[in-house]
Amino acid sequence: MSEESTTTGMYFEDFEVGHSIKSVARTVTETDVVMFSGVSGDFNPLHTDAEFASATPFGQRIAHGLLGLSMASGLIARTGILDGTVMAFREVNAWKFSKPILFGDTIHVKLEVASVKAMRRAGGGLVGIKVNVINQRGETTQTGMWSVLMKSRAA
Repeated sequence: MSEESTTTGMYFEDFEVGHSIKSVARTVTETDVVMFSGVSGDFNPLHTDAEFASATPFGQRIAHGLLGLSMASGLIARTGILDGTVMAFREVNAWKFSKPILFGDTIHVKLEVASVKAMRRAGGGLVGIKVNVINQRGETTQTGMWSVLMKSRAA
């Protein structure tokens, strides 16, 4: 009896510069922020104290920037492109927090392949991905570059 492969992700050879993918969306809730505060230990009043946050330039509590980055990772995972084919998440570069993510915002991620570099000895290649986190108003809230090592189809 043979085993079926559970690999559904893209292989290094499947990535082409300029290719873009849009993720599903999700709404950022107060529960998300509370849970992230507990996991990260970041209880900054900008995220957790409505009275304090009302006196800031944002006028209200905002989600942690790193929560947005973490959610972006999850949304990218939900596209399926990394399932069973990613070998390593190598780096995040030039991550910029452009606009706050507000409680109740619905975000999605737009990915664009920016570079590919074969790494045959590693059994795959490095893929540079431009990541944009976009809210329901079409505003980019966060952006940056990710570098992932992907398996080669031949490996």
